[in-house]
Amino acid sequence: METVSHWSSSARLARRIVPALLVVGFVAGAAACGSPAKVEVSAPSGSSTDGLGEGITVTGVGQVKGKPDTLSVSIGVTTKRPTVDAAVTDNATTTTAVTDALTAKGIDAKDVQTQNYSVQPSFSFANNKQVPDGYLVNNTVTVKIHDLKGAGAIIDAATAAGGNDATVQGVSFSLEDNKALLTQARDEAYADAKAKAEQFGQLSGRGLGDAQAINETVNPNQTQFRSVGAAVSDAQTSTPINVGQVSTDVTITVRFALG
Repeated sequence: METVSHWSSSARLARRIVPALLVVGFVAGAAACGSPAKVEVSAPSGSSTDGLGEGITVTGVGQVKGKPDTLSVSIGVTTKRPTVDAAVTDNATTTTAVTDALTAKGIDAKDVQTQNYSVQPSFSFANNKQVPDGYLVNNTVTVKIHDLKGAGAIIDAATAAGGNDATVQGVSFSLEDNKALLTQARDEAYADAKAKAEQFGQLSGRGLGDAQAINETVNPNQTQFRSVGAAVSDAQTSTPINVGQVSTDVTITVRFALG
């Protein structure tokens, strides 16, 4: 009887030690290879604070790339005139010409949104002193372009309408209809998490039980570049726009029960 009692006591001790050793072993391995993966093993049954008993928590990542369907660009008109009235009036006229050019190219009014409007005095330096020399007015709109093949011509038309007062900046691509990519990224993230959990469940000698909790973080990445545009003549080739790819990233944290 003493032998049996001793064995039972040792078995219970092992059940408490194995998960702890698993965490230590994983942390050491992750540190050695620089892996950002996250694995946690819960406290032994009876001491868990979440009421779920023993379990293992892992992080899985899924990333899927696809062709963007939308281009967003900031188009601005900056006007400098001797008086504030002249600056405001001329800026309004030029900005209207820019938006009219966008409409003529098929841009819907709902895809044009004011991003910035400012009126401020302008200064120059003379004899090491700051001297007022007029007023600056800036009106910048963000434009969503869904016709990516015609994006270069659309931007060129807007900058031509704005003349020397036009600027283009903050160009970015995005995938607005990313449902299919999101589903695929979730599948990959869950498979990644489960594979890690199965490995550590096997190493612990416990096996893997059902998933008990899942948390998700979605990061729809965008490709971005910045540029400054100027008016182009009709004889010139349209500004080239390279679409490339964007990615949809999903990170999930899954808690599995131990067998």
